Amino acid sequence: MFYSSKDLKFQLFEHIKVSELCKLPYFQEHSQETFELVLDAADKIAVHQLRPLLTEMDRQEPKLTADGIKVHPGMRKIIQTFGEDGWINATFSFEEGGQQLPNTMHMAAGFIFQAANYSSSVYPFLTTGAANLIRTFGSQELIDKFTPNMYNGKWQGTMALTEPDAGSSLSDLSTTAYPTEKEGVFKIKGQKIYISCGDHDACENIIHLMLARIEGAPAGVKGISLFVVPKINVDTGLPNDVRTEGVYHKMGYKGAPIAHLMMGSEDLCEGYLVGEAHRGLSYMFQMMNEARVGVGMNAGAIATAAYYSSLAYAKERPQGRKIGEKDPSQPQVSIIEHADVKRMLLFQKAITEGSLSLLLYCSKLGDMAHAGKGEAKVNAALLLGLLTPIAKSYPSEMGCLSTSAAVQVLGGAGYTTDFPVEQYYREARIHPIHEGTTGIHGMDLLGRKIVIQEGKAVQLLMAEMIQSIARAKTVKQTDSFASTLEKYMQKAQQVTGHLLQKAGKNPEVYLSDATLYLEFLGILVIAWRWLEQGMDASSQLEISTQDSEFYHGKLMAMEYFFEYELVKMGALEKRLLSEKITTIAMQTEWF
Repeated sequence: MFYSSKDLKFQLFEHIKVSELCKLPYFQEHSQETFELVLDAADKIAVHQLRPLLTEMDRQEPKLTADGIKVHPGMRKIIQTFGEDGWINATFSFEEGGQQLPNTMHMAAGFIFQAANYSSSVYPFLTTGAANLIRTFGSQELIDKFTPNMYNGKWQGTMALTEPDAGSSLSDLSTTAYPTEKEGVFKIKGQKIYISCGDHDACENIIHLMLARIEGAPAGVKGISLFVVPKINVDTGLPNDVRTEGVYHKMGYKGAPIAHLMMGSEDLCEGYLVGEAHRGLSYMFQMMNEARVGVGMNAGAIATAAYYSSLAYAKERPQGRKIGEKDPSQPQVSIIEHADVKRMLLFQKAITEGSLSLLLYCSKLGDMAHAGKGEAKVNAALLLGLLTPIAKSYPSEMGCLSTSAAVQVLGGAGYTTDFPVEQYYREARIHPIHEGTTGIHGMDLLGRKIVIQEGKAVQLLMAEMIQSIARAKTVKQTDSFASTLEKYMQKAQQVTGHLLQKAGKNPEVYLSDATLYLEFLGILVIAWRWLEQGMDASSQLEISTQDSEFYHGKLMAMEYFFEYELVKMGALEKRLLSEKITTIAMQTEWF
């Protein structure tokens, strides 16, 4: 068991009530029945195709040969399945051959795939993001030229941003595009590193969505343009002078290759301009923002798989006896009977299920921002923008700690390759890094999202929390937790106001602890999502005793989060209110 179908369906149908999206005209062809069919189809692929290759893909890393990067042979069939079954373009319109599936359900299916085998799940959804950029900003000619074979899985899509001297600082990228006699076609010269699925033999072609600077363009981010750069020229069928220089060897997530690419070594690399010149970064941010919630989901899925692996082990592994029971003639108990093991399991449950709640909630906001109307549409977009740094970073950072707890539950066995938790531990670590490090998201939250439209997004979030608190106070099982959340919400408002006073005076001081503020607000948001889950579980217990163990487990996980995690805001509050600026005062020479 690598995820809980029961919990996923609770989160979707009872908790965030995803079926409400079917009231929107764009999604009106769907229903809970079609959504459940989507989940069942995802489960079958995960169980029968992805999961069996989990260990093999970790042990048999991609290899660079004279013909390019070779990956596990099973990936070709997996990508074909995703293409043939319509997963790659499922969220796109009926007119484009898509299913107009809510992104919330696409993300939920992705959660299943990622929990089964993270590496294998990456390939098709990178193509989804790349194709989405072309269909949104590209000309009809580009759409017709590239997207059909991306949708059917014959061609892989990638996002090519990072360069040796321009990682998170994209304004410093140096890959250059030179105009040609053909309109919209440029010669590309430069290199890109850390390109996920940037080259492999499981598809016929690799289609890079690449950032480059047109010769003579303004310096900085305003001079960056977006290009489609295929590995194989789709007009001639000849190599497009995109050479794979290397494949990176990673600590985890080994089944998906990460490539180092050189373009234009022979002056033959052609790229097609997407949209308008010099607007590439704004276009790319569409894909990046979608990917950031996706990264949070990846992290949550891996941590979930680790949790269920450690839970199964804890139920089976006999060790010792309960405190006070000293008779050696009595049988040992399973380690799940020990309070400290329960603590580690509760920690994982609270982190993973709390994160999943936030991620699905954000996905629903995205669907409302896409297909809604009027004020609801605008507010959904604002709230999603505010929550995106948290939805990316909290599951990523806490997922590392959660998978570590899974290893700890197994003890020495968890440190061996005989059990999958050590692989999960390695795979979890990438998520606080890619699609923007945690530090970058901290500065995004405090430096941009908090102050946008004079703090309207924060006001919307607090209004949502206030409504939840008011409802929770009318429910016996959640009344006391509502009062606690209210107290910590007031702390968050006080800290935010204190920090904002520094914003205009000294930006460096204001943002010096932005990562801690991200953690601080993240804990509050997850507590809010747990309060919501607690109310939903309580209402189900009132209706029926069926699945009562599941719902009681929800209530205890909520209690754990409030007792063990929410209280951490107190220490962070003290730090964020302090006038000490240790990290700025520290001199480089003193290290």
